[in-house]
Amino acid sequence: MIGGTMVFLVILLLAIGLLGTIGYYGNLGNSLHLPAGLTLVTLVLVSAGSATQINPRQSWARSLHIITNIILLFGLATGSWTGWGVVQKYLP
Repeated sequence: MIGGTMVFLVILLLAIGLLGTIGYYGNLGNSLHLPAGLTLVTLVLVSAGSATQINPRQSWARSLHIITNIILLFGLATGSWTGWGVVQKYLP
């Protein structure tokens, strides 16, 4: 349930970010936040997909899930850092 909520929120934030940026600037610009965000979405989807495959016969799924989540921790930090710069552009 927590993973499904995270997938939903990440996809929602992606949509809000893309539409908001295009609506405000008319394009996606050259910010590092876009590749960071797309990487985060990919990592969340890989993590969610591997979580659904975890069982005793597929030990690779647990390892992939754990490794992806560790990378996701650093990805979330990067996304937060780059996102802060984007938010500063919106504030007067």
